[in-house]
Amino acid sequence: MNSDDLRSTAGRWLAAEPDDDIRTELQALIDGDADELAARFADRLQFGTAGLRAAVGAGPLRMNRLVVRQAAAGLAQYLLDTDPLARERGVVVGYDARRKSDVFAADTARVMAAVGIPARLFDQQVPTPVLAWSITHLGCAAGVVVTASHNPPADNGYKVYLGDGAQIVPPHDVGISACIGRVDATSVPLAPDDDPLISTVGDELVDAYIASVPAVRRRPDVAGVPVAYTAMHGVGGETVLRAFEAAGLPAPAVVAEQFEPDGSFPTVSFPNPEEPGAMDLLMSVAQSSGAHAALANDPDADRLGVAIPQADGSWRRLGGDEIGWLFADYLLGSDTGADRLVVTTLVSSSLLGKMAAAHGVHAAETFTGFKWIARAVHEHPDLRFVMGYEQALGYLVAAAPLDKDGITAAVLFAEMAAVAAAEGRTMQDWLDDLASRFGRHVLADAAVRMQPADAAAKVAALRAAPPAAIGGRAVVATDEYPEADLVRFELEGGVRVQIRPSGTEPKVKLYGEAVDEDPKPFVDALAALLA
Repeated sequence: MNSDDLRSTAGRWLAAEPDDDIRTELQALIDGDADELAARFADRLQFGTAGLRAAVGAGPLRMNRLVVRQAAAGLAQYLLDTDPLARERGVVVGYDARRKSDVFAADTARVMAAVGIPARLFDQQVPTPVLAWSITHLGCAAGVVVTASHNPPADNGYKVYLGDGAQIVPPHDVGISACIGRVDATSVPLAPDDDPLISTVGDELVDAYIASVPAVRRRPDVAGVPVAYTAMHGVGGETVLRAFEAAGLPAPAVVAEQFEPDGSFPTVSFPNPEEPGAMDLLMSVAQSSGAHAALANDPDADRLGVAIPQADGSWRRLGGDEIGWLFADYLLGSDTGADRLVVTTLVSSSLLGKMAAAHGVHAAETFTGFKWIARAVHEHPDLRFVMGYEQALGYLVAAAPLDKDGITAAVLFAEMAAVAAAEGRTMQDWLDDLASRFGRHVLADAAVRMQPADAAAKVAALRAAPPAAIGGRAVVATDEYPEADLVRFELEGGVRVQIRPSGTEPKVKLYGEAVDEDPKPFVDALAALLA
């Protein structure tokens, strides 16, 4: 784009931009930094299986109302093209506490109504699992939640579900993206706020979701034990407290400083329970309150982090796989039948498959991302789905929605802590018992921050020319999973290391696993190959 075309395009965006703060930012770019202006308009945010995520700001490569309107218009056209009942079924739209989430959601509803698609707009901030659950409860054609989940505070995002309550997978993402590409972001038709096709929803759907929560319990006869909880400045807090009450469990001790929704996340630099230090306040509350487990949601409450006490009085944050193993062992042990199914992802531990084999049930390993777990459930209608998890703290332990749910997972983990206490053991004892039965599966992961294009290129280079050895161990097998953009290296001695570019963050992710051996040196050696 030459300079004249660039300024013309930027001028059209400036004229169409409804928000003063973004207009001021864009005007400053037009008046000043030509390179940054060119960078903002060099492309548009690409809509993929995670929808859209970026920092809030001006231009087509940031999250703003024009970008959201363009995305909503593309989604609306895709629904009209693919669902003959879209104008009857409508969409449901929710949002979290991040910057501009409410106006992004309202604009989505106005775009839908303008083309004749009814929009049910939440009148309050809502956890992502409640939005996803509401899609099937209402029979909608699709659902949208405005959230950047656990991304940094400056970001916001746009996540899309279709009528089954699962995140979109190919070819839907490609189809929606193509429709978005045909929309002029500066001239999207909007219905008025009071259009009769826009209705508000709220308490009635939260109430219905809460009413479904007690079904997740397997041992409602077991009295609860003290647990601690943090909402991490997200929107899950009130819903979690209500879920515990409905399930007959005592209210958790909460981290007061992190309970109220706050999109600036004042007590954490990175609001992700996986990040070192993010759960420190929680573990302090857990220790002082005599808790048996410490539970953390991410800001949109679709993930669950856990920490457990140790024999010396300290607390240890569990890895995502360890939480998944505990869920699997509990749920597989509380039911019978060879028609059961458990699902995990390529980058999660191999132990779930071994546990499933020991119980004589089916196990599926699918691509990275919870959308693929939902797809695996759909692909096995003859099997009873028991649970699914991904090591990035995503767990599905209830019948609906077909997406990760940190609220029902928190309720079930609290019950598991109570069952363990009733049996006279700790959660660490439980993990040690799993190690005695299946071998101690040791996991390690790492992330190397880099821009998405560089991350994809680095992984592609390793795929094209696999190393002969990693960390002094010969590579005995290389497996590629192109749909997951993942490469798996099997090393001598049974060590497994894997690498992929992140689908939601500017980084390359690495994963390692070994039995009775530390895989971290091999993960570090693989990371060094990215230099």
